[in-house]
Amino acid sequence: MKAYILIKIRTGEVKQVVKQLRKLEAVKSAEMTFGPYDAIAVVENGDVSKLGSLLASEIQPIPGIEQTLTCLAVDV
Repeated sequence: MKAYILIKIRTGEVKQVVKQLRKLEAVKSAEMTFGPYDAIAVVENGDVSKLGSLLASEIQPIPGIEQTLTCLAVDV
């Protein structure tokens, strides 16, 4: 399962958060963005429950992260 996680980050902490995201095994890429969200992470892992666990235990606790929005990728 592939998902795009849009992330709002506290001012001044974007670089550190992106570095932390890139260290996570399930995160295939993490980039700073301009616009309403400060960064985007591309995640690939098993299923929705594993994704939920990853978000709750590894991504959202990263210092500086204020909000996430997860968009699941779907084949057409």
